[in-house]
Amino acid sequence: MEENFDQKLLDGMRVDTNFNEPILHQVIRIAIYDEFHAYETYAKVIDGFGEVAPFSNILLSEQRHFMALIEMATKYNVPVPINNWADRITIPTTLVECCEVGVAAEIDNIAMYDDLVEYATAYPDLLDVCFRLQAASYNNHLPAFRRGVAIYNGGVVDDNQTIYQQSSTHNFDDTIEKLNDLSSMVAKISSGNLSQSDISGFLSSTNISLLAGVILGAIGTGVVTNMLQQRTQNEGE
Repeated sequence: MEENFDQKLLDGMRVDTNFNEPILHQVIRIAIYDEFHAYETYAKVIDGFGEVAPFSNILLSEQRHFMALIEMATKYNVPVPINNWADRITIPTTLVECCEVGVAAEIDNIAMYDDLVEYATAYPDLLDVCFRLQAASYNNHLPAFRRGVAIYNGGVVDDNQTIYQQSSTHNFDDTIEKLNDLSSMVAKISSGNLSQSDISGFLSSTNISLLAGVILGAIGTGVVTNMLQQRTQNEGE
């Protein structure tokens, strides 16, 4: 099986400032490789169990995810990592366990983007993509897999299948539509022009669960606090 030159870094899912590779390259390659992982895992579940929800719905979303990141790689001349996941993945023997794997994978994915966005602030377009993909995992994929654990474990798949499939189709495209205000927020974060009123207005949004998963979850409350403290200090000087 062919390996990537930075295989250990990719498997670790975290940027290493001491690694002999540009930070931008690390961010994009790590993100792509993890989205490859999700895609190949869910594809293998479908190979074993058929077109079952939520895997059949989320698989298409994962494809959109890595394609969005590959666009970033092309723009910034970053080599796309080798997708060698197919030979590395073994799926469980029950759908309940497969959904549990999905839950764990999406939690890891969300945590990965928490790390990556800290190193992507100089590239607003990449930062925007990372926020959007993390939002899709937080708001759509993770809840879908958690429902899958409950449904398949309870033996009521037939009674809930329609509802379950409908709830899991809020994919990457839906998330983009919901995040129209995020691009401007990202730009302000990147330029250091985030004000108290910006944060207050964003936090007063009716879509508070989305904000918790994207803004506070992605950049961290500590980052917001530091920015506000810095602004207060500057205004007082």
